[in-house]
Amino acid sequence: MKQQKGSLVGAVVIGRNEGERLKRCLASVLAQLETVVYVDSGSHDGSAEYAASLGVEVVSLDLSTPFSAGRARNEGFSQLMKRDDPPDYVQFIDGDCELCSGWIADGRAFLETDDAYAVVSGRVKERHPEASVYNWLCDVEWTGTQGEARSCGGIFLIRAAAFSGIEGFNTDMVAGEEPEMCCRLRQAGWRLYTLARDMTLHDAAMVRFSQWWKRSIRSGLAYAHGWYLHRKDENPHHLRQNQRILVWAFLLPLVLLALALLLGPWAFGGLLIYPAQAARQYLKMARVFRNPRRTLQYAVFNTIEKIPQFGGQVLFVRRHLLSGKLRIIEYK
Repeated sequence: MKQQKGSLVGAVVIGRNEGERLKRCLASVLAQLETVVYVDSGSHDGSAEYAASLGVEVVSLDLSTPFSAGRARNEGFSQLMKRDDPPDYVQFIDGDCELCSGWIADGRAFLETDDAYAVVSGRVKERHPEASVYNWLCDVEWTGTQGEARSCGGIFLIRAAAFSGIEGFNTDMVAGEEPEMCCRLRQAGWRLYTLARDMTLHDAAMVRFSQWWKRSIRSGLAYAHGWYLHRKDENPHHLRQNQRILVWAFLLPLVLLALALLLGPWAFGGLLIYPAQAARQYLKMARVFRNPRRTLQYAVFNTIEKIPQFGGQVLFVRRHLLSGKLRIIEYK
């Protein structure tokens, strides 16, 4: 049910060459809200023009400044706050997603019940998990549980005051900006919650191994950047994720190489620790998926993803710490 004019909720939609996905996204948002800003990051498929034709306010990002999702969301939020009737709550959504019916009403109702919570989100489901193993892995990744949450993805409903209070997203981040923002929200005393209901359908559109590999590189870069920003905290952000990546993709291979140089090629038998790890993951998840093929796929990809993630860590060091030139990593 669409809210009336002057409603307490506005929406920021971000996109870049999303095509039909953006059309579905805007239709789903406009069915529930009237106050909508679309932020376009240099599309050349007519996305900005299409949004404008629907009466949506459009912000086209300055091409001279590097694009990032965080920058786009911040600029969309700033545009909403310039209104004569700025919203109390803001729904952020990416242009490749479709907002589920009734989500805005349910999300707002939750935030109005307890002012300790800054963010509420719901389940994100992949539109076509059957299209590829990579889409299915995304669907698994987004499966969350109801209740108190430490972070959220890029689609969520937030109190405008809380977002303003932490100055929004860190625009230096080209990946992983959402959990980093949530980290600062928690440090400011806010809480986050995940409702046990569908929030959005997402269209990952990943059909090639190379796309999955690039996405994994991006996640490794995000882990490294998130830790770097909060490395002096009592509990550094993404510390465990970075440690696991370094152990499996760097330290263990380095130890095996050293042993091979000292003791001979037989030391490479230690590489069997990787299929052993995959087997452990298989046994752990067998009861969850109840499908041998899917369980095996999950176990294998969960094991090998540390390699491209380590590449992302190296990329962060090379691009950010050494040259200061981080760029977004697009996988589709």
